[in-house]
Parts: sequence; C-alpha cells; structure tokens
Amino acid sequence: MMSVKRWITLAAALAALASAAPASEGKPKYTRTEEKYAIPDVTLVNQNGERINFKEYLNGGKPVLLDFIYGTCTTICPVLSAGFSNLQRKLAPDQAKVRLVSVSIDPEYDTPEVMRAYLKRYASKPGWDFLTGSRKDIDQVMRAFKAYVPNKMSHYPITFLHAPGEDEWVRIYGLIGTKELMAEYTLLLEEEEKHE
Repeated sequence: MMSVKRWITLAAALAALASAAPASEGKPKYTRTEEKYAIPDVTLVNQNGERINFKEYLNGGKPVLLDFIYGTCTTICPVLSAGFSNLQRKLAPDQAKVRLVSVSIDPEYDTPEVMRAYLKRYASKPGWDFLTGSRKDIDQVMRAFKAYVPNKMSHYPITFLHAPGEDEWVRIYGLIGTKELMAEYTLLLEEEEKHE
C-alpha cells in the first residue's frame, strides 16, 4: 500500500507534469467549452456526513469548481485533486471565497470516512467538499453534467467552473495544470464582474 507521503509526491509530480508538458503539435492541452446544465435537485452527503441539497449548494452565491473523482483512483483523480489543493493554497487566505466540489463516482465505496481521509491526503482547507450519495442520485448528477460513465474505470479528466448568477458553466476536458486552472478561475471572476 502506498504511503500518504508517496501519494502526495506522486500527485504533485503528475500535476507539475500536466502543467509543464508542452502542447503536442500545437494542440491545446485541454478543451474549453461553455455549456448550460440543469442541476438536479438531489440530496448528497459530504465528508462530515452532512446532508447537502446539491442544487442549492451549487447556487450558494460563490464561484464553484467541480470535478468527478473517487477515493481509490490512482490515475486521473490524484492529478485533479492536486490541482484543487494547489488552487486553495494559491488563493489563501481567500480560499473560502470559492467552493470546490468533488463528486464521488464510486458511492458504494466512498463513505464520509473515506472521503475525509482523501481530503486530508490533499491538505484540503474549508471550502472543498467531497460529496457522495445513492447510486441513483450520483448517476443523475453525472448525466446532468454530461459526464456519465457506467464504470469508474472509464472516467475521464473533466473540471467545471461556474460563476454565481450565470447560466453557463465552463467545461474543461483534459488534465489542467495549476497555472491554467488559476487562469480559468481568474477569467471566471472577470466575467462575473462584467455582469454585476
């Protein structure tokens, strides 16, 4: 079994690699689109065992960054989570001004205890929640974001960003480094300010 220190080192290395890797043959490292989603009105559970109305939670007046992960993943999820962790660190002391949301795609395994341990591994701060729920509700959330996978092993790297009061979400497909994630977040805030 891999130690916590090794997990963090591996995740940091993968995040740095994703950030530093040159775009091959002029192609961007990730695809960015803007999309509208109908957020389902379901109740999920966070890492502290608290029941969360998902729709209200995402519309809580803060910018939202959302991804789909699972606690035992050793490929994509550590990179995505290292990105969230690094973003929180860069935003300190203002990390509470943004809501980071990781939704489990393995609700049968990802209990609040497992999710708490996972967030601890990535030195998460307040403002980052890991949510789980019934298989039916998780599938509904994945389908709403056009991110449904029938098997967790076939999941892919995808991150969503949303500004309060906006209809559209920014959809990032592909592994995104901390520098690019910070740039997307900054752009999101600039767009939000234009509409105020």
